[in-house]
Amino acid sequence: MQNMKFTKMHGCGNDYVYVNCFEEQVADPGKTAVFVSDRHFGIGADGLILIKPSDAADFEMEMYNADGSRGAMCGNGIRCVAKYVYDNGMTDKTRITVNTGSGVKTLDLSVKDGKVETVRVNMGTPELTAGKIPVLVDSETAVEAPILADGRDWKFTAVSMGNPHAVVFVDNLDRLQLEVTGPKFENHSMFPDRVNAEFVRVVDDKTIEMRVWERGSGETLACGTGSCAAAVAAILNGKVSGNTVTVCLRGGTLQIEWDREENAVYMTGPATTVFTGEIDI
Repeated sequence: MQNMKFTKMHGCGNDYVYVNCFEEQVADPGKTAVFVSDRHFGIGADGLILIKPSDAADFEMEMYNADGSRGAMCGNGIRCVAKYVYDNGMTDKTRITVNTGSGVKTLDLSVKDGKVETVRVNMGTPELTAGKIPVLVDSETAVEAPILADGRDWKFTAVSMGNPHAVVFVDNLDRLQLEVTGPKFENHSMFPDRVNAEFVRVVDDKTIEMRVWERGSGETLACGTGSCAAAVAAILNGKVSGNTVTVCLRGGTLQIEWDREENAVYMTGPATTVFTGEIDI
């Protein structure tokens, strides 16, 4: 039995348990993620994020989903990492780099009264090549590609933001039975590494509304990489005008910009500390 100090944080309701591995050691992160994520018997979270030293960047983020599987990148999670390290005096810089499973990300911190309020993250280049996402289709890309899932025909656009996403445009999100349809997409044979599924309703030419089923975690209130993928898909399919999209999630709102010249996606959104504590693991 080990006593572990932690901080519960969220970005637009996408909540994780954060552990400062400059001071703490987590022997079995996958098993720990399953335990702490349980909303009845643990702390309650969408997963576990370890903040670690890095030779490649200012900090390293190591993330695990609620089922214990390792994740490459989490947009909401990385904003909270930035808030944690600044608010806790681990850095005094308002531009930091964080190494992730999908490379080093650069973050710009907006500070008010000594605390981080919002963070703008360079989420990198969206990957559209089907084989690199990966998604099994005959074409080079999967843009409005057909798929049979949950007994009906859909069309999806595949984007990787360091992790694979399938974006589906729908007319109504309230009638969507995501707890049924989500797993059918996540575990579909077209996605050899499983997939995160975003179901998107276009509100107007600059705004979309989204529900998300995250692989390994189920439905979450927000997904940063998923919001980026959805914005890219909306732009690619002409669902919005311009290159900046407001993404409305169940837990809040994110601003996504796809800089086409740089071919980089920028995400801006809040980061919130909920509470700190200690738990035996």
